[in-house]
Amino acid sequence: MSAHSLLCERIAVAKELIKRAEALCRSQKGGIEGGSKLCSRLKAELKFLHKVEAGKVAIKESHLQSTNLTHLQAIIESAENLEEVAAVLHVFTYEDKYGEKQFLVVDVVANGGHTWVKAIGRKAEALHNIWLGRGQYGDKSVIKQAEDFLQASGQQLVQYSNPHIIFAFYNGVSSPVAERLKEMGISIRGDIVAVDALAEHAKDNVHLSSSESDDGNECLQVTRVDRDKLIASVAFPTEIRVDMCNRVNLDITTLITFVSALSYGSCDFIFKEKVLSEQAAQEREESVLPLLEEFMKGKELFACESAVKDFQVILETLGGAGEKTRAARLMERISVVPDQPSERALKLVPSSKISHRSLTIFGTGDALKAITMTANSGFVRAAANQGVKFSVFIHQPRALTETKESSATPLPEHCFGP
Repeated sequence: MSAHSLLCERIAVAKELIKRAEALCRSQKGGIEGGSKLCSRLKAELKFLHKVEAGKVAIKESHLQSTNLTHLQAIIESAENLEEVAAVLHVFTYEDKYGEKQFLVVDVVANGGHTWVKAIGRKAEALHNIWLGRGQYGDKSVIKQAEDFLQASGQQLVQYSNPHIIFAFYNGVSSPVAERLKEMGISIRGDIVAVDALAEHAKDNVHLSSSESDDGNECLQVTRVDRDKLIASVAFPTEIRVDMCNRVNLDITTLITFVSALSYGSCDFIFKEKVLSEQAAQEREESVLPLLEEFMKGKELFACESAVKDFQVILETLGGAGEKTRAARLMERISVVPDQPSERALKLVPSSKISHRSLTIFGTGDALKAITMTANSGFVRAAANQGVKFSVFIHQPRALTETKESSATPLPEHCFGP
């Protein structure tokens, strides 16, 4: 293929990838974190290729074959094969084994954060050579990258479990490299190809000094990865098993939402209080209770003493008869536990968003290794800003409104569904 033909092909690929990236972002409700960054990088590649086409930039033909498009294409294809893609090109911070702060870019974060994917577009031959210590200066082997991923994932628990790590190879991976990654607990996606005996001999001698390797040791000069000898082709699994947390901690906002008259169909009102009218409108748009029930299904339910005590005070003050009856039924499903905030929760500095009560409730859920259900997203963000990320299920709030209905204005029938 001529340089011009290759350039035209690369430009066409870039345009197609931009369309796919934009479609991917639209496919997820609320978009994908980092989606705009991915599109920007693709557009920058396309702009560069157009400059080459116009003769403004001179590059070698080999550079056209190894543009960033290969990696970006691998990211898009990985994301297209996964469910619940939350982010692309997400940067995590972690401490390495020496206690130094490091940054790790995860190409795709999916399955509610339970799955991390590194998309790799380099050819199997290059990857194998780097692993054997024969790459260019600064090249990091996929084994070292896997070590970084494992170190970082151990510090970024999702629902108290390490994220599942997948290395997705789009131009193959040699069998020895794949086996080493599997031993480390990394899942592989892509074609696993054979390596001949000469390459294996090179691996055995990789510890030799430069003077020894230059002294006629020809096996260190070449690695023969035979991409025609396919050992296995591993596709993304249709369903990735994750360790789901089976414990749920209910905070005050969730307890209230769960018994609110709004959540049980009495949402066809305009209340005197603007916030209640807004919540009623939200409920008419999407009922919150089925979402709560679906998440709680089959799980152990907990609430700490502080949450229950304050909930009951609010209920006695503002609750209607139906709301109080539902509260009694709900409490039968919940195990009430003593306040026991976790050590890391107690390190939070109180602020307008971090009250002692919230710290106690979320901290108790953390100590129980439970997911805290809440409508208090302000606390969650404020805690994260202080470096404490809680496992949470955030939902829209619903207030106690039963006693407010008598002073509210009913909506005409055509304003709400049957």
